[in-house]
Amino acid sequence: MDEHPGEARHGQHGEAPDGDPSLSGFDAGFLVGLLVGEGHFGGDGRQPHVTLRMHTDHRALFEWLVARFPGSKLYGPYDHSGRRYYQWMARGPFLRERIVPLLDSHLRPEHSVRAWERYQRMKTTYRL
Repeated sequence: MDEHPGEARHGQHGEAPDGDPSLSGFDAGFLVGLLVGEGHFGGDGRQPHVTLRMHTDHRALFEWLVARFPGSKLYGPYDHSGRRYYQWMARGPFLRERIVPLLDSHLRPEHSVRAWERYQRMKTTYRL
């Protein structure tokens, strides 16, 4: 039985556009939208990472991310200066093998020039 009824899948043989048969087009688009609106593309000087930091009110969203994108990591909740948040991260082989191909397939400058440029800068800096 389909885990996500009613979601359209794209590509050959029901696969998502990035070739991952377990990922629906909705899932890919939702992640890209989150990253365009709230994400960060960067690194720590040694390795690249993509992060998403949001208030703890969004716990269900973070649980969805970890479930749909195994290999990602969830940190927190953190409490800094009265601000409570979780941080989701993609780095290492997971970033290179799953997130970069997904973003290469879906993220375009017309979605957000700023996000697209930061993503391109991260890829150049870390040779992705």
